[in-house]
Amino acid sequence: MMFSVLSRPVSITTRQCVMGRILLSVSALLLVLLLGSLPNTSFASDTQEECSRTSNYSIYLSGIYTGTMNRTETWRGKTAVVTSKSEASILGIGTQYRQRAELSWSNTTNEWLTDNFHQKVTGFRSRDMQVTFDNNGRESRVDIDGDIDTYASEDIALRDVDTLLIQIREYLLRGRKQFALIRQASDDIEAYQFYVQDTLTTSIEPWGELTLIPVEQTGAEDVTYYFAPSMDYQLIKARYHGIILRGLIELDSYTSSCEPILAH
Repeated sequence: MMFSVLSRPVSITTRQCVMGRILLSVSALLLVLLLGSLPNTSFASDTQEECSRTSNYSIYLSGIYTGTMNRTETWRGKTAVVTSKSEASILGIGTQYRQRAELSWSNTTNEWLTDNFHQKVTGFRSRDMQVTFDNNGRESRVDIDGDIDTYASEDIALRDVDTLLIQIREYLLRGRKQFALIRQASDDIEAYQFYVQDTLTTSIEPWGELTLIPVEQTGAEDVTYYFAPSMDYQLIKARYHGIILRGLIELDSYTSSCEPILAH
Protein backbone atom coordinates (compact mmCIF):
# COMPACT_ATOMS: atom_id res chain seq x y z
CA MET A 1 0.00 0.00 0.00
CA MET A 2 1.65 3.19 -1.17
CA PHE A 3 -0.40 5.92 0.47
CA SER A 4 -0.92 4.81 4.04
CA VAL A 5 2.79 4.47 4.80
CA LEU A 6 3.16 8.20 4.25
CA SER A 7 0.40 9.10 6.66
CA ARG A 8 2.43 7.99 9.72
CA PRO A 9 5.43 9.95 11.11
CA VAL A 10 8.81 8.31 10.52
CA SER A 11 12.09 9.03 12.28
CA ILE A 12 14.77 9.73 9.64
CA THR A 13 18.25 9.06 10.94
CA THR A 14 20.33 8.06 7.89
CA ARG A 15 20.71 9.06 4.25
CA GLN A 16 19.19 5.74 3.25
CA CYS A 17 16.08 6.45 5.33
CA VAL A 18 15.78 9.89 3.74
CA MET A 19 15.95 8.38 0.26
CA GLY A 20 13.40 5.75 1.19
CA ARG A 21 11.02 8.38 2.55
CA ILE A 22 11.31 10.48 -0.60
CA LEU A 23 10.63 7.48 -2.82
CA LEU A 24 7.59 6.55 -0.75
CA SER A 25 6.25 10.04 -1.38
CA VAL A 26 6.94 9.68 -5.10
CA SER A 27 5.08 6.37 -5.14
CA ALA A 28 2.10 7.99 -3.44
CA LEU A 29 2.15 10.83 -5.94
CA LEU A 30 2.18 8.37 -8.83
CA LEU A 31 -1.06 6.93 -7.47
CA VAL A 32 -2.49 10.43 -7.30
CA LEU A 33 -1.69 10.74 -10.99
CA LEU A 34 -3.66 7.63 -11.70
CA LEU A 35 -6.73 9.40 -10.39
CA GLY A 36 -6.87 11.12 -13.71
CA SER A 37 -9.01 12.19 -16.58
CA LEU A 38 -11.86 9.79 -17.22
CA PRO A 39 -15.36 10.59 -18.47
CA ASN A 40 -18.66 10.29 -16.60
CA THR A 41 -22.04 8.79 -17.40
CA SER A 42 -22.30 10.75 -20.63
CA PHE A 43 -20.57 7.57 -21.88
CA ALA A 44 -23.04 5.25 -20.16
CA SER A 45 -25.04 4.69 -23.32
CA ASP A 46 -25.67 1.82 -25.66
CA THR A 47 -23.44 3.20 -28.39
CA GLN A 48 -20.45 1.01 -29.19
CA GLU A 49 -18.40 3.65 -30.97
CA GLU A 50 -14.85 3.63 -29.63
CA CYS A 51 -13.03 6.75 -28.51
CA SER A 52 -9.88 7.48 -26.53
CA ARG A 53 -8.32 10.11 -24.28
CA THR A 54 -4.63 10.62 -23.61
CA SER A 55 -3.16 12.79 -20.86
CA ASN A 56 0.49 13.53 -20.07
CA TYR A 57 1.55 14.92 -16.70
CA SER A 58 4.72 16.14 -15.00
CA ILE A 59 5.47 15.07 -11.43
CA TYR A 60 7.05 17.38 -8.84
CA LEU A 61 8.17 16.59 -5.32
CA SER A 62 8.79 19.54 -3.01
CA GLY A 63 9.13 21.71 -6.11
CA ILE A 64 11.63 19.41 -7.86
CA TYR A 65 10.76 17.79 -11.19
CA THR A 66 10.94 14.01 -10.71
CA GLY A 67 9.24 12.31 -13.66
CA THR A 68 6.29 11.88 -15.99
CA MET A 69 2.97 10.10 -16.21
CA ASN A 70 1.06 8.97 -19.31
CA ARG A 71 -2.55 7.77 -19.30
CA THR A 72 -4.69 6.43 -22.12
CA GLU A 73 -8.36 5.55 -21.76
CA THR A 74 -10.18 3.59 -24.46
CA TRP A 75 -13.96 3.72 -24.22
CA ARG A 76 -16.59 1.53 -25.89
CA GLY A 77 -20.15 2.08 -24.75
CA LYS A 78 -20.49 1.39 -21.03
CA THR A 79 -17.00 -0.09 -20.63
CA ALA A 80 -13.45 1.22 -20.64
CA VAL A 81 -9.85 0.07 -20.47
CA VAL A 82 -7.38 2.45 -18.84
CA THR A 83 -3.62 2.00 -19.22
CA SER A 84 -1.18 4.09 -17.22
CA LYS A 85 2.58 4.30 -17.00
CA SER A 86 4.89 6.53 -15.01
CA GLU A 87 8.58 6.89 -14.34
CA ALA A 88 10.29 8.85 -11.58
CA SER A 89 13.82 9.11 -10.20
CA ILE A 90 15.08 10.53 -6.89
CA LEU A 91 18.79 10.57 -6.01
CA GLY A 92 19.46 8.02 -8.73
CA ILE A 93 16.87 5.54 -7.45
CA GLY A 94 14.00 5.04 -9.88
CA THR A 95 10.56 3.50 -9.88
CA GLN A 96 8.30 2.52 -12.75
CA TYR A 97 4.54 2.12 -12.46
CA ARG A 98 2.32 0.25 -14.93
CA GLN A 99 -1.40 -0.45 -14.61
CA ARG A 100 -4.22 -1.74 -16.79
CA ALA A 101 -7.76 -1.43 -15.41
CA GLU A 102 -11.07 -2.62 -16.85
CA LEU A 103 -14.24 -0.92 -15.66
CA SER A 104 -17.94 -0.75 -16.50
CA TRP A 105 -21.19 0.99 -15.65
CA SER A 106 -23.53 -0.89 -13.26
CA ASN A 107 -27.21 -0.63 -14.13
CA THR A 108 -27.96 -2.27 -10.76
CA THR A 109 -26.33 0.35 -8.53
CA ASN A 110 -25.98 3.22 -11.06
CA GLU A 111 -22.25 3.72 -10.58
CA TRP A 112 -18.90 2.98 -12.20
CA LEU A 113 -17.29 -0.23 -10.95
CA THR A 114 -13.88 -1.82 -11.42
CA ASP A 115 -14.04 -5.25 -13.05
CA ASN A 116 -10.34 -6.01 -12.59
CA PHE A 117 -6.90 -4.41 -12.72
CA HIS A 118 -3.27 -5.50 -13.08
CA GLN A 119 -0.53 -3.33 -11.56
CA LYS A 120 3.24 -3.78 -11.80
CA VAL A 121 5.79 -1.68 -9.93
CA THR A 122 9.52 -2.12 -10.58
CA GLY A 123 12.45 -0.51 -8.79
CA PHE A 124 11.46 0.82 -5.39
CA ARG A 125 8.63 -1.14 -3.67
CA SER A 126 8.35 -3.54 -6.61
CA ARG A 127 5.34 -5.85 -6.89
CA ASP A 128 3.01 -7.60 -9.31
CA MET A 129 -0.60 -7.09 -8.21
CA GLN A 130 -3.71 -8.57 -9.84
CA VAL A 131 -7.18 -7.82 -8.47
CA THR A 132 -10.69 -8.98 -9.40
CA PHE A 133 -13.99 -7.66 -8.02
CA ASP A 134 -17.36 -9.32 -7.38
CA ASN A 135 -20.76 -8.65 -5.78
CA ASN A 136 -21.14 -5.17 -7.34
CA GLY A 137 -17.65 -4.20 -6.20
CA ARG A 138 -18.28 -5.09 -2.56
CA GLU A 139 -15.78 -7.98 -2.61
CA SER A 140 -12.25 -8.25 -3.99
CA ARG A 141 -9.57 -10.90 -4.49
CA VAL A 142 -6.01 -9.53 -4.37
CA ASP A 143 -3.03 -11.52 -5.68
CA ILE A 144 0.35 -9.93 -4.93
CA ASP A 145 3.31 -11.96 -6.17
CA GLY A 146 1.32 -15.15 -5.55
CA ASP A 147 0.05 -14.22 -2.06
CA ILE A 148 -3.76 -14.04 -2.08
CA ASP A 149 -6.04 -12.05 0.23
CA THR A 150 -9.73 -11.15 0.07
CA TYR A 151 -11.51 -7.97 1.19
CA ALA A 152 -15.12 -6.88 1.61
CA SER A 153 -17.13 -3.69 2.11
CA GLU A 154 -20.75 -3.65 3.27
CA ASP A 155 -22.03 -0.41 1.79
CA ILE A 156 -19.50 1.17 -0.60
CA ALA A 157 -17.89 -0.48 -3.61
CA LEU A 158 -14.15 -1.13 -3.63
CA ARG A 159 -12.41 0.43 -6.62
CA ASP A 160 -9.00 0.87 -8.19
CA VAL A 161 -7.58 4.38 -8.46
CA ASP A 162 -8.82 4.96 -12.02
CA THR A 163 -12.42 3.95 -11.37
CA LEU A 164 -12.33 5.84 -8.09
CA LEU A 165 -11.81 9.08 -9.98
CA ILE A 166 -14.54 8.29 -12.47
CA GLN A 167 -16.98 8.06 -9.60
CA ILE A 168 -15.62 11.28 -8.08
CA ARG A 169 -16.32 13.06 -11.33
CA GLU A 170 -19.71 11.38 -11.66
CA TYR A 171 -20.71 12.81 -8.29
CA LEU A 172 -19.19 16.16 -9.23
CA LEU A 173 -21.29 16.33 -12.37
CA ARG A 174 -24.41 15.35 -10.45
CA GLY A 175 -23.88 18.34 -8.22
CA ARG A 176 -22.89 16.41 -5.10
CA LYS A 177 -20.91 18.43 -2.56
CA GLN A 178 -19.81 15.65 -0.21
CA PHE A 179 -19.40 11.88 -0.57
CA ALA A 180 -17.37 8.85 0.55
CA LEU A 181 -15.44 6.30 -1.53
CA ILE A 182 -13.09 3.37 -0.83
CA ARG A 183 -9.92 2.38 -2.69
CA GLN A 184 -8.51 -1.15 -2.85
CA ALA A 185 -4.86 -0.77 -1.84
CA SER A 186 -2.21 -3.49 -1.92
CA ASP A 187 -2.65 -4.70 1.67
CA ASP A 188 -5.76 -2.93 2.95
CA ILE A 189 -8.82 -0.93 1.91
CA GLU A 190 -8.61 2.85 2.29
CA ALA A 191 -11.62 5.05 3.02
CA TYR A 192 -11.82 8.66 1.84
CA GLN A 193 -14.17 11.58 2.31
CA PHE A 194 -14.51 14.14 -0.48
CA TYR A 195 -15.60 17.78 -0.25
CA VAL A 196 -16.30 19.92 -3.34
CA GLN A 197 -15.06 23.50 -2.89
CA ASP A 198 -16.05 26.78 -4.55
CA THR A 199 -14.68 27.36 -8.05
CA LEU A 200 -11.58 29.47 -8.58
CA THR A 201 -9.99 31.11 -11.61
CA THR A 202 -6.28 30.89 -12.36
CA SER A 203 -3.87 31.13 -15.30
CA ILE A 204 -2.23 27.82 -16.29
CA GLU A 205 0.13 27.35 -19.21
CA PRO A 206 -0.37 26.54 -22.02
CA TRP A 207 -4.16 26.98 -21.67
CA GLY A 208 -4.28 30.43 -20.14
CA GLU A 209 -7.05 31.41 -17.72
CA LEU A 210 -9.13 28.48 -16.48
CA THR A 211 -11.98 28.07 -14.03
CA LEU A 212 -11.22 25.11 -11.76
CA ILE A 213 -13.30 23.06 -9.33
CA PRO A 214 -11.24 21.94 -6.32
CA VAL A 215 -12.18 18.64 -4.67
CA GLU A 216 -10.55 17.94 -1.31
CA GLN A 217 -9.88 14.36 -0.23
CA THR A 218 -9.38 13.47 3.43
CA GLY A 219 -8.95 10.17 5.23
CA ALA A 220 -6.10 7.75 4.54
CA GLU A 221 -4.39 10.48 2.48
CA ASP A 222 -5.01 14.22 2.02
CA VAL A 223 -5.12 15.32 -1.62
CA THR A 224 -6.70 18.25 -3.48
CA TYR A 225 -7.76 17.71 -7.11
CA TYR A 226 -8.50 20.51 -9.59
CA PHE A 227 -10.91 19.87 -12.49
CA ALA A 228 -11.52 22.18 -15.47
CA PRO A 229 -15.12 22.15 -16.80
CA SER A 230 -14.06 23.98 -19.98
CA MET A 231 -11.56 21.17 -20.73
CA ASP A 232 -13.98 18.25 -20.54
CA TYR A 233 -13.67 18.19 -16.74
CA GLN A 234 -10.08 17.02 -17.01
CA LEU A 235 -7.85 16.76 -13.96
CA ILE A 236 -5.56 19.75 -14.46
CA LYS A 237 -3.48 19.31 -11.33
CA ALA A 238 -3.41 17.57 -7.95
CA ARG A 239 -1.60 18.40 -4.72
CA TYR A 240 -0.54 15.67 -2.30
CA HIS A 241 -0.35 17.04 1.24
CA GLY A 242 2.34 14.83 2.79
CA ILE A 243 3.59 15.11 6.35
CA ILE A 244 7.22 15.71 5.33
CA LEU A 245 7.21 16.19 1.55
CA ARG A 246 4.62 17.77 -0.75
CA GLY A 247 3.75 16.45 -4.18
CA LEU A 248 2.28 18.11 -7.26
CA ILE A 249 1.24 16.84 -10.68
CA GLU A 250 0.35 19.13 -13.59
CA LEU A 251 -1.18 18.41 -16.98
CA ASP A 252 1.21 19.07 -19.89
CA SER A 253 -0.84 17.87 -22.86
CA TYR A 254 -4.20 16.31 -23.61
CA THR A 255 -5.84 14.82 -26.72
CA SER A 256 -9.31 13.31 -27.11
CA SER A 257 -11.53 11.75 -29.76
CA CYS A 258 -14.45 11.47 -27.28
CA GLU A 259 -17.51 13.72 -27.16
CA PRO A 260 -17.28 16.54 -24.60
CA ILE A 261 -18.67 15.88 -21.12
CA LEU A 262 -21.80 17.73 -20.07
CA ALA A 263 -22.90 18.31 -16.49
CA HIS A 264 -26.18 16.65 -15.52
